Amino acid sequence: MTNAPESGLGPVGGTAPRRGGTARRGAALAAAAALLPVLLGTAGCGGSAGADSSDATLTVMTWAPSGTGSTDRPGMTALATAIGDQVNATGGATGHHLRVLTCNEHNTADGATACAQQAVDAGAVAVIGSYSQYGDAFMPLLAAQGIPYIGGYGLSSPEFTSPVSYPVAGGTPALIAGSGRQLVAAGCRTVALIRPDTPAGDGLVGELAAALAPEGLKLTDIRAKETSTDYTAQARQAIGTDQPGNCITAALSPTPTLNLLDALRRQPRQNTRLASVIGSFQQSVVDSTGGDSGPLAGAYATGWYPPEASKVWAPLRAVINSTAAAGLTSIDDSDPGVETTWVAYQVFLQAVQRLGGKPVTAKALRNELESGTAIDTGGVTPPLSWALTDMLASADAPRLVNTSVTFQQVVNGRLAEPQPGFVDVRWVLTGGPRPAGPNTPSPATP
Repeated sequence: MTNAPESGLGPVGGTAPRRGGTARRGAALAAAAALLPVLLGTAGCGGSAGADSSDATLTVMTWAPSGTGSTDRPGMTALATAIGDQVNATGGATGHHLRVLTCNEHNTADGATACAQQAVDAGAVAVIGSYSQYGDAFMPLLAAQGIPYIGGYGLSSPEFTSPVSYPVAGGTPALIAGSGRQLVAAGCRTVALIRPDTPAGDGLVGELAAALAPEGLKLTDIRAKETSTDYTAQARQAIGTDQPGNCITAALSPTPTLNLLDALRRQPRQNTRLASVIGSFQQSVVDSTGGDSGPLAGAYATGWYPPEASKVWAPLRAVINSTAAAGLTSIDDSDPGVETTWVAYQVFLQAVQRLGGKPVTAKALRNELESGTAIDTGGVTPPLSWALTDMLASADAPRLVNTSVTFQQVVNGRLAEPQPGFVDVRWVLTGGPRPAGPNTPSPATP
């Protein structure tokens, strides 16, 4: 398999090494058996983005920043490599070689543009499960060639507006809206939002306010520079007089979140409760900050997917623990970037499988994804479809089709779902009326 050079550094924020080992390998490989029909049922192509399945190679790309010291997600590209290795080690995608290219976008607009251009030059039929906040830079290159962008992390507006984008989750807007609804359910009376002092951070305020509005909760907006190493002032402002019902939710990237947790640890607080969104912290961060004795004890978390201990992630863990992933120690199955890459590849592989013997082109993939036939991700998300009727009724994010989140909490040092299932926050994102009924999760897909 051909791969662009990729740093072996793990994501900042306490991302753990590859989990599992010899004792779990048998069970992991058994779980992988359920995945093989999907992986082996695909057809491939190479050459230009419009090449057909008669070619011997199907080229795709995954990119993410690495070695930047702030927003690194090398586990995403490492998992893409592992998936490609597994497909090829088991006979290829219906006999076709799956060529997975990876690219370090360096968390810069130039880096994102360079990765997109590499995908175009390589004849990629899709960019899958990638991470970049520079959609304005890379999306026009993909759109010009009609290359679908499947399962981006959801950091930029073009990921929810471009006709070639197929997001598998609701991005930060869904997370912050979900966090607001989770805090309402938790009985909070006032909420302080600690968020980046950026245009993207500005947009979070309105989404959280809309989630809190039906119950009239007071919102305090606290801006923070993500390059800062000291968040003492923000922590003190958020805690205030530490009244009962006071809650804090943070929407920062992993490294600033760790710095914020350090500041919160040093502030006296008895009543103030902490919340955040998955991606700002995850299980590996709970572990590294002291578990039940650390600042995240009892913290609420809003995620796109079930927690990493859920059985729905067994096929992902199987790939991570497989021989194909040997030595790829930067893959953390609790990282939402890794999980998004996993979902994105399942969507891609199922779409290719459904094409059967038809030519596999970028256009054919887009047509299949927009056909209205939903793709089942095994309970990791609700079924996904990008037909016109599935789109969000919003000029700001019409490509957003999955507006569901999960409510999680740190219990006994582990992220768990006190009430398993999905909570749909579509009404918050569209400004529509609140649905009748309690704010409780709906059952997850079996």
